[in-house]
Parts: sequence; structure tokens; C-alpha cells
Amino acid sequence: MNRLSTPFASKGLHLKNRIVMAPMCQYSVEANDGTPNEWHYVHYVSRAIGGAGLILMEMADVEPDGRITDQCLGLWSDEQVPAYRRIIDAVHRHGAKIGIQIAHAGRKAEDALEPVAPSAIAFNESYRTPRALRIDEIEGLVVKFKEAARRAVEAGVDTIELHGAHGYLIHQFHSPVVNKREDEYGLDRAKFGCEVIAAVKSVMPADMPLIIRISAAEFSDGGYTVEEGIEIFRRYLDAGVDIFHASSGGEAPVGSVKPAVYPGYQVPLARAVKDALGVPVIAVGLLDEPKLADATIAHGNADLVAVARGMLRDPYWALHALQATAAKSSAAAEWIPRQYQRGY
Repeated sequence: MNRLSTPFASKGLHLKNRIVMAPMCQYSVEANDGTPNEWHYVHYVSRAIGGAGLILMEMADVEPDGRITDQCLGLWSDEQVPAYRRIIDAVHRHGAKIGIQIAHAGRKAEDALEPVAPSAIAFNESYRTPRALRIDEIEGLVVKFKEAARRAVEAGVDTIELHGAHGYLIHQFHSPVVNKREDEYGLDRAKFGCEVIAAVKSVMPADMPLIIRISAAEFSDGGYTVEEGIEIFRRYLDAGVDIFHASSGGEAPVGSVKPAVYPGYQVPLARAVKDALGVPVIAVGLLDEPKLADATIAHGNADLVAVARGMLRDPYWALHALQATAAKSSAAAEWIPRQYQRGY
């Protein structure tokens, strides 16, 4: 029976356990140049020491105006690579694997003077109305995603995650709420995502799995259901995605059918995607109670669990969760760094 503590493998990615540190924006780039600094180094390396099997670095954007804020990370320049490599090398030294989430905020780019999107529809009244992208600009963005992925590989990542959830650009294209285009990118709402996936895969090693974070269902009026979303995700699977990271919502203000939010509330969405597509799935969403996270794996609802806020509160969440759910208490010693074993 799979548990949190059991290893996991996908292609050349081999994880010591099933615990993923979910990507969480830190808004901490002080120089506004998109380059990670000492905060990011300590933040990610401490979670590697803390026992996570896989760390997914926060959203790194493919161009300056693709950031949520000017304090967000970027991967638009080769000059940014060494700072990422320093973090990645240190994470590896402490026994964890690491990937980078590559993205573009689209109409949710708060500091962009002229945000862009599939259609000229603002997220809400507090956001600027975006400019609809021209086809040549869309094609240019596909190249920018490809170049960002190339830089991530050069920096030494073990995997790459594309952000296709929470109302950011890839999600905006496949959302009926946001994409009102009448050209080929509107008539086929999966086209942009598929093109990005193919471009990114072309610069990734053959044995490196590609993850995509998806909103498995939308919660705004007129948004897609999980059944409708799966048809788009099937296209992404065919284009080359290896693992789906199943979240939900974020595309627009919540409509008349509001989701109930409780520990594990998104696990059924992860299970639906897993059952429909037959590929590994990461579940996320208030899974920071160790026994709930462990049960999510044990019952086959997901292959990996991602923890976000729980790891903000506790850098050693993974060690504590493994200790709390270990079949034999003595077995926990193998997960604890030698320097900390006296504390356990």
C-alpha cells in the first residue's frame, strides 16, 4: 500500500517520498529583476532539509510584464540562471528533488502597464482591462515559454511545471469565461496550451517529466465543470504532459455555485482527473493534516500530495508528517537529518 513515505518515480524523476512542496509566490525580489535572492535560497533549501520529496519553486515568469508583481521571479534572461542553479544545487545536496513552475500572469499581471490576455476582459473592477493578444504575439509567447524551460534545464531542475491554473495565461486560453476569441485560438481553446507544452518538451531531456498545474473545475458562472475540463486536459496529455497537479478555480470571481472549502476539498477533483486520464496526479488543497495527506495516497486518490500553507508555517512539515504516519516509529530515523536526530 502506498503511503506518504513510499518512493515515487516518473520517467527519470525518482522521489524519496510522496510529499511535494507546492509553489507559493514569495513576492520577495527586492531588485525587481526577477532573480532569486537570499530569501529564496533559505526558503527552499530549508524545506529540502525539512524532508520534502519534491520542491516546486514558485511561479517564474517568461517576460517582465508576465509577472503578478514586480517582486515576482522570472526566467526571461540567461543572466538569471546562476541564482537558480545555486538554489537547485543546495536542494540536491540535502536529498530533495526540485522543479520550477513556469508561467505568465496574463490579465492578472498587477504591475504591468498594459496586461495582455486572450480577450480584452478584466479579471474584476480592481484590475486593468487587458489588451487582446495578436496571433504573432501568441506565437512569440510560445517561444518565450520554450526559452524559459531551456534556462530551467540549464539551471539543473529535475522537472518543470507549467502553470495552467488559477486564472493565469494558459488557463485563460482554455477558459470559456476569459477566451472569447473568434480566431483559431478561440475556436480551439486548448491550442495555446498544447503549443506551449510541445515547445517546452522540445528542450527538456527525454527522461524528464513535465507537470502541468490545472484548475480541474471553474467556479465562475459559465465556467467549465471537471468533466468538461478533462477533455481539455486530455489534449494536454496527448501533447506531452506526464503529471497533472489538480487545483481549481481562480479564473474569475466566484459565481452562484460557491465551492465548499474544507480539508481535502479538492481531492475528488484530483481523483476524477487521475481516473479519466490514467496518469499520475498531485492533489493539493488544505492537506496539511498528516493523516489526511497519508490517506489521500493510501486510498489511491492521488499519487503525490502538495502542501502549501502548512510548509509556510513549518519548514519541517514533511519530517513531522512522516513521523506522524510511519508504520514503525523507529523507521522515522532514516528521514531525519543526522544533525537533528537527537531531537527525535
